Amino acid sequence: MHELSITEHLLADCIQRAQAAGAGKIRKIHLCIGRLRGIVPDCIQVYLDMLSEGTIAEGAQITAEFLPVQVLCRDCGRQGEITPHHLQCPYCGSLRLKLLSGKEFYIKSMEVDSNGDPSTAPGHGLE
Repeated sequence: MHELSITEHLLADCIQRAQAAGAGKIRKIHLCIGRLRGIVPDCIQVYLDMLSEGTIAEGAQITAEFLPVQVLCRDCGRQGEITPHHLQCPYCGSLRLKLLSGKEFYIKSMEVDSNGDPSTAPGHGLE
């Protein structure tokens, strides 16, 4: 259910950014999500479909890139990638890890139309 609150903030931010750039229509919203965030892109899409009715984001599609969990082992000093289901150093097996990444959540880019006219060439990007 936390996706509803996330989507409300996401939508407001996307609309503000798009309008500031002179966009009339948001087509796609590309997200980066750390694997430890527990965010389900399909849920965000469902909420976006409901919340964006009547806005420049109506009909916008969500795409998501999942970012790996990177850690630094406090015992062997090596940096590596782990999964949320295997939380130990991939080199020495230690559980004494410092989280370096994996909890991110941000808008990577948006595809917009500059005036909302579907005949406008798609793919105008905001990053």
